[in-house]
Amino acid sequence: MTSECTQTKESSACGCRFSPPDKTAWVLWGTLALFGAAADLWTKQAVFDWLGPVGSGKIYRVIPGFFNLVPCLNSGAAFSILQGQRFYLSIVSILALLVIGFLFARGKIQGRLLQTAVGLITAGILGNLYDRLFNHGLVRDFLDFHIHSYHWPTFNLADTLLCVGVGLIILTGITSEASRKRNLPQK
Repeated sequence: MTSECTQTKESSACGCRFSPPDKTAWVLWGTLALFGAAADLWTKQAVFDWLGPVGSGKIYRVIPGFFNLVPCLNSGAAFSILQGQRFYLSIVSILALLVIGFLFARGKIQGRLLQTAVGLITAGILGNLYDRLFNHGLVRDFLDFHIHSYHWPTFNLADTLLCVGVGLIILTGITSEASRKRNLPQK
């Protein structure tokens, strides 16, 4: 994660000293995490209440031939990997939340874009972890994109928040690397 570093006698081994997050950072992270997770859980409940349980055969064609709402359950992670590994997936999610919380509280997540990314990732983890813990290990998915017979794996809002958060982290890394290269002294 990026930060401004200053040399001090109390600095860590890398020579960096991180300042704790300010009030705005806490509000940003907490708001995104809570509202994002709540929006994920609400959309899952709304779609499943509306279309019925998996196997009901109900599909809502939002954009025919491209985008449907379909109730689906997934006992794995992204792309249905680790099917049936509820315990391990839950532990990984809890550990990820603990690491994120620790790094955030220690001030190692600097910059609003990176804090936004981590808030979205936290929301996504919370939304899917809730399903794993309280929905018999099954994550509720319902967003179904397809072109002709090719279907992208069905996903939910939590998955979207995770992907956007990771995308922002990548963008932050690319832009900060470009900035560092521009600021290097010329030989």
